[in-house]
Amino acid sequence: MSIVTKTMNIRTRGEGDMVDISKYVSNAVVESRLRNGIVVLFVKGSTAAITTIEYEPGLLKDFPNMLERVAPKGIEYEHEKRWHDGNGHSHVRASLIGPSLTVPFIDGRLTLGTWQQIVLIELDVRSRERSIIMQIIGE
Repeated sequence: MSIVTKTMNIRTRGEGDMVDISKYVSNAVVESRLRNGIVVLFVKGSTAAITTIEYEPGLLKDFPNMLERVAPKGIEYEHEKRWHDGNGHSHVRASLIGPSLTVPFIDGRLTLGTWQQIVLIELDVRSRERSIIMQIIGE
């Protein structure tokens, strides 16, 4: 069993930016020279998230609309009372989606479905430089 660790840095455009990182992750798995195992992705920070989605225009609109229904911007958050930084909803949304994802790979290829992509979602109210740690574990 081997472990290869890589870091990917991505500059986001701010709240609602969804970045397809599938190719970066796939390339990292190939570069690791491991054939079978898992890749664990983790975004540093409490206002970003990683998940999978069908990366198409309809869902790129539907997903933020869903987040607005679940954790709306215009309500009072305790975080706002303490920090006054305008991103209480960002923290709640990021916690709901989560900062990590695990994807198996077989024969050096991610086992994603045909319409399934890995995305970084920026939930903070401003542009950020995001670091994603990838640990590729396998043989």
